[in-house]
Amino acid sequence: MGASRSSGTTDEIGPDEDSGGGSPGRSAVPGPRAGEDGLGEPSAAGSELLAALLDGMDAALCAFDADGTVTHWNREAERVLGWSAEEAVGRSGFAGWAVRRADAEEVRVRLMSAMDAPGRQVHEFALLRKDGGRVLVRTQSAGVRGADGKPAGVYCAFSEVHAQIDLERAIALSEALMEDASWGVVLVDVDLRPTVVNTYASRALGGSRSRLLGRPLGEVVVQGVEELEAALQHVLAEGAPAAPAELWVTLRTAEGERRRCWRSGFLRLASPLTEEPVPLGVGWLFRDVTAAKLAEQEADRLRFRTSQLHRAARTASECEDPMEAATSLLDFALAGFADHVLVDLVAGERLVRTAATPSDAPGPCLPVSGGAIPARYAPGHPALQAVERTGTVRTSGAAGAADPAAWAVERRWPRDAAHALCAVLRSRGRTLGVLTFLRAANRAAFERTDTAYAETVAARVAGAVDLARATTGER
Repeated sequence: MGASRSSGTTDEIGPDEDSGGGSPGRSAVPGPRAGEDGLGEPSAAGSELLAALLDGMDAALCAFDADGTVTHWNREAERVLGWSAEEAVGRSGFAGWAVRRADAEEVRVRLMSAMDAPGRQVHEFALLRKDGGRVLVRTQSAGVRGADGKPAGVYCAFSEVHAQIDLERAIALSEALMEDASWGVVLVDVDLRPTVVNTYASRALGGSRSRLLGRPLGEVVVQGVEELEAALQHVLAEGAPAAPAELWVTLRTAEGERRRCWRSGFLRLASPLTEEPVPLGVGWLFRDVTAAKLAEQEADRLRFRTSQLHRAARTASECEDPMEAATSLLDFALAGFADHVLVDLVAGERLVRTAATPSDAPGPCLPVSGGAIPARYAPGHPALQAVERTGTVRTSGAAGAADPAAWAVERRWPRDAAHALCAVLRSRGRTLGVLTFLRAANRAAFERTDTAYAETVAARVAGAVDLARATTGER
């Protein structure tokens, strides 16, 4: 190994020199001379280089010659135990200064046994600090051979056990995150390309780990990749955000596109080997919380709709005219649910338009000006189907059609309608008409949960319409 920094040259302790307490300024290499040039003269430059390498090591290092005399002692060894190289080099083993006398023989035997054993040996010892305190160290020792191939000494690298355990924990944590973590872990380089992807993340991204490495995120993320890359760039420039972020993305998979929500945390990775932090990339940790977010959204939607129905019922109860109560109910029901609503009532064999919202702009549901007019619905119209089936009908226009307005105009609906839900009006066992809710193309199609809400609204409107007809009959 190298030389002590206490001397500019590296000498070999001869057999006739004092091995138990030699000059503290001397340092030797077990085996052949270190730092010699081709002429056999010591090389000062080689000695200085060797001393600098030793002192720059992160691990504490010492070395012994074949007789057990300390020949090398670096700065980290001095930091751990407090003994300087001048105090350590030349001593015979650790007895009486770096280890308790009762343990000295056992420590010496275990350390020097590495001289004849192949490979490295790992031991744990309790050593003594210069201030009298004890420190548990983990050592790795190996034998040193001379030029003739015979055992010439032992070198020993050691570190405090807690520091070694911290390192092992960090390595174990890294490996666990990359393999067994129950959340996604992706390491992204400064070009925002994945360099490491764990098992969870590869499943979430819909591709094999090898296929994802080094590829732009936009190859798997169809929508939302701009927000994701903006978050990664912000972390590289400014550091990690204070709280996790929820990102909605659409993924391209073999089964088609999927909409997912990822709760994401970010960490900026910087090299620990430089004085100034040099960014290595970003650690991106995430969990798929789509199911929880959809459930949360559905609970909020249900809470809002229940509140709207409650308010609508209170408002309708104050209306003297039952038809006014019906249109008031629809005004409350429309909020956040649909863009238009149409009320078509049965009159003999036909449906007649009785009330509606404006076709060209948002507005309240009002009775048709000038009285009810026949609804010129063609056979097979969704409203007629609802009457025939005595049930709800959902339909949507063809996505990506050349003229989306033609679909709505053909069905006698406002031009911006792209999704429709027709709920039948039933009261006292009779069909009174059809309630049609319409949404524009910028909104999602009606779903099964929307059907239940529309039928609830239709039942209340049907009651008001039935009351209006009964009142008119009495008059």
